[in-house]
Amino acid sequence: MAVYKIFPTKDASLYSMFATMNAGIDPISQISNLNLALSSSPSVARNLIYFDTAEIKDVLNNKKEGTWEVYLKSNIATAQGINEDSELYIYPLAQDWNNGTGTYLDQPITTDGASWATPAFDGSNVPWSQGNPTTPITSSRTDSYTDPHYAIAGGGVWFTTSSYGAMSYPYTQSFSMRSDKDLSIRVTNTVHDWYSGSIGNYGLIMKWEEAIEFNPNKQIQPVLQYYSIDTNTIYPPSLEFRWDDYLYQTSSNIQVLSGSSLYINLDENPGIFYSESINRFRLNVREEYPKRVFQTSSIYTTQHYLPTSSYYAIQDLDTNEYVVGFDKLYTKISADDKSNYFDIYMNGLEPERYYKILIQVDNGTSSKVYDNDYYFKVVNG
Repeated sequence: MAVYKIFPTKDASLYSMFATMNAGIDPISQISNLNLALSSSPSVARNLIYFDTAEIKDVLNNKKEGTWEVYLKSNIATAQGINEDSELYIYPLAQDWNNGTGTYLDQPITTDGASWATPAFDGSNVPWSQGNPTTPITSSRTDSYTDPHYAIAGGGVWFTTSSYGAMSYPYTQSFSMRSDKDLSIRVTNTVHDWYSGSIGNYGLIMKWEEAIEFNPNKQIQPVLQYYSIDTNTIYPPSLEFRWDDYLYQTSSNIQVLSGSSLYINLDENPGIFYSESINRFRLNVREEYPKRVFQTSSIYTTQHYLPTSSYYAIQDLDTNEYVVGFDKLYTKISADDKSNYFDIYMNGLEPERYYKILIQVDNGTSSKVYDNDYYFKVVNG
């Protein structure tokens, strides 16, 4: 298994009510539909996010093995107004844009980057979908220009079809009043398209479904606010690559333990790791209460193994939140002739924090999680 994260280099929110305002360094990204007293039509917010093409290619060329999946991940800061089932739409952007240096309602507003009206501020104020002759508006692209709700045309331009897997966009995630509001959407097809060069990588746009945006019904005012790349918290958005590097290749005479009481010790753990490092953790496994037997060697020198249905997870030690959760495919514990093992890419973990490793063992009839205080710290470098 492997989970590898990269972080965005740009993100910005677009606000229809403040059409020329840039919000490129806000710590919060917003997706909303609000009916405000000071406006005759609803105010809509969408969010843009971009991940560097070179980083994506580095993962796919030099790190991943076999088949792979990619997920857009973002942590919720606040959510309100979701009174009924609602869908968030995500499309690959079809035009480049500038991040800018503005925050929401700067006084005066900042106009040096992407806004509802324009993807970039270069003095010409060229609007979205214009000034980009290499990818003209076609049946596979759409934008907001023809929508009668817009006082000022804009709001982005995006692709609606993928050349990989012949799929149509958008990606969607559904929310209800009580559902988890964290974002986790599979965007593998788009990353395939970026990697192959079939479309340019201009990032992604997140928006509410058509039935919600610019709906004047005051009962429909959903707001999602996510932590942005400029957050001061430990929750920046990420692009999470997952691939299956699981191997269980051992000699035929290994001793597999599947009982409910095991002792599992984590080897190869110096306790501190640099953020750009990769570490292979090995497991020393035996019965917690071994039976007394007469033999010429110590029972503690015999290497035992966990069953093939064993997994690991990583928790933030301070918040107890799962940074990497147990997964039946992507966090399976491997084995070779030395021992069980698994690899962790430290780049996806916030530096200068402590983490804890947990082990889950399924024996076919029951499952047990071993929390034996396996701690480590990630530092910059």
